[in-house]
Amino acid sequence: MRSRRTRIRRATRPAADRRSSAISTRKKIQGAASSASRTTILIGAVSLIVVGTAIFSVVVLPLQSYFGQGDDIARLETELARMSAINGDLQAEVNRLRTNAGIEEAARDQLGYVSDGDVRETILPFPDLPSDLPNGWPYGTIDAVMSFRTSNP
Repeated sequence: MRSRRTRIRRATRPAADRRSSAISTRKKIQGAASSASRTTILIGAVSLIVVGTAIFSVVVLPLQSYFGQGDDIARLETELARMSAINGDLQAEVNRLRTNAGIEEAARDQLGYVSDGDVRETILPFPDLPSDLPNGWPYGTIDAVMSFRTSNP
């Protein structure tokens, strides 16, 4: 027959009935919890990356495009104003050339047209004087003449 002490002891130690110790049971529970927490952390990290990417693509990229369009609009408006000014100048020239005086002026300038009683004389401007003359005779005299000409227009 068994003693009463043994029965109490087995009743108070359930791990002994399962033939495992309380320490090994705790390790199994901690190992399962550790594995579950790693999986939870991994899933959380992946979810955070996916949500962050979605927010970036839905909010940040369209805002960047929106502000970039503002710069493009300003540049294009400046270019439009410049082109409108050029078109205005060209339209004024077209209107002038549609008159008889404008046609005659264009013919004189571009084709060398001479009216009855006009005498055509072509006067060419003086060419630019060279400024890199060598030292010595006769260039000293020429240099003096050139400096006199440039100082007294």
